[in-house]
Amino acid sequence: MRIFEPSRVDAYGYILVGGASSRFGRDKALAELGGLSMIERMVQLLRGIYLPNVWIVGDSKRYSHLDIQCIPDLWPGEGPLGGILTSLLHSEKYERPRVALLQRARRPERNFIVSCDMPFLSKDWMEEFLIRSFASEAEVVVPRSAFGLEPLCTCWRTSAVSELQVAFNEGVRKVTEVMARLRMEVLDEKDWKRFDKDGRLFWNMNTPAEYEEARRILEAGEQ
Repeated sequence: MRIFEPSRVDAYGYILVGGASSRFGRDKALAELGGLSMIERMVQLLRGIYLPNVWIVGDSKRYSHLDIQCIPDLWPGEGPLGGILTSLLHSEKYERPRVALLQRARRPERNFIVSCDMPFLSKDWMEEFLIRSFASEAEVVVPRSAFGLEPLCTCWRTSAVSELQVAFNEGVRKVTEVMARLRMEVLDEKDWKRFDKDGRLFWNMNTPAEYEEARRILEAGEQ
């Protein structure tokens, strides 16, 4: 049962498309699955959980044909932490437009930040993730799979930006190292397993072989 009305979801979505895609051989954000590019799939997914605004964090020229909001990564080549920091700085400064005359414009409290290359993230799981994140007092909420924390499917409070900036300025580039400095809530297998009967929920698509496998699975209707 949903506990949020679409107009009451005070959060933004950011999709990280950085990286050279060197193992993939081309821009994997534009690789098509089911008739949509990966970036379009992720935008559709985040919009589907009522996020009022969704942005791509990357080179706007590369994705201008998609007619999707895009902000430049302020630290290209510095890994996903640079993209996450870019997202939170943008969220901190961006005021949500007023819906009603007497309603104040406001900054969002939470930000869902995901990578573009996770083809099996599901709407059901993302809705559950949103519900759990809104119930949490943590500065960052992150799932943990058998491979460890999944830092590219996270919910960050906008207020965490200061600590993240300090860590980044100190030379930290590992996302999980920054998370360890914050109030963190971890969602374990018991929280997400029912959305992942095939063990693919947090699967990353990094190589051509993995792309072909994802396409085969989706075309066969196995997901």
